[in-house]
Amino acid sequence: MSDEIVYTAPEELGRAAIRYFAQAVGDDNPLYTDDAYARAHGYDGVVAPPTLIFETNQYTGLPRDAEGFAGHTWDLERPGTRLVRGGNSYTFHRPVRPGDVVTVAWRIAGVTEKAGKVFVTSRATYTNQHGDLLGVNDETLVQIPLEAG
Repeated sequence: MSDEIVYTAPEELGRAAIRYFAQAVGDDNPLYTDDAYARAHGYDGVVAPPTLIFETNQYTGLPRDAEGFAGHTWDLERPGTRLVRGGNSYTFHRPVRPGDVVTVAWRIAGVTEKAGKVFVTSRATYTNQHGDLLGVNDETLVQIPLEAG
């Protein structure tokens, strides 16, 4: 198993990043752009789309690998396999706001083998600068044997 890997965003989350992300995912909810609207719905001002924090490339500051992924690796790949994403499960705990500095901590949650495939599950826990839990991302990666050719 691997130790926990922790990254903290290099700066506060800005309103522009929130607006750009909402536009990029096609979500025109005024909670993300209109302070008055957000306040009328129980928030202290605009909030970020919930999935923004799970786009972890913003935290890493690391170069991209051959597949375009910017971030850490678990060094669990086996020769003769290829790695594919098996899915994610998100749990949202509190809204992310402009000015939040997000920290994410990853750890391996489990490794199992079934039908010649290796399933690696990891858990990423996201907190803000006050230590408040923002969300959790459980991800499954699958190592699939390459076909003999």
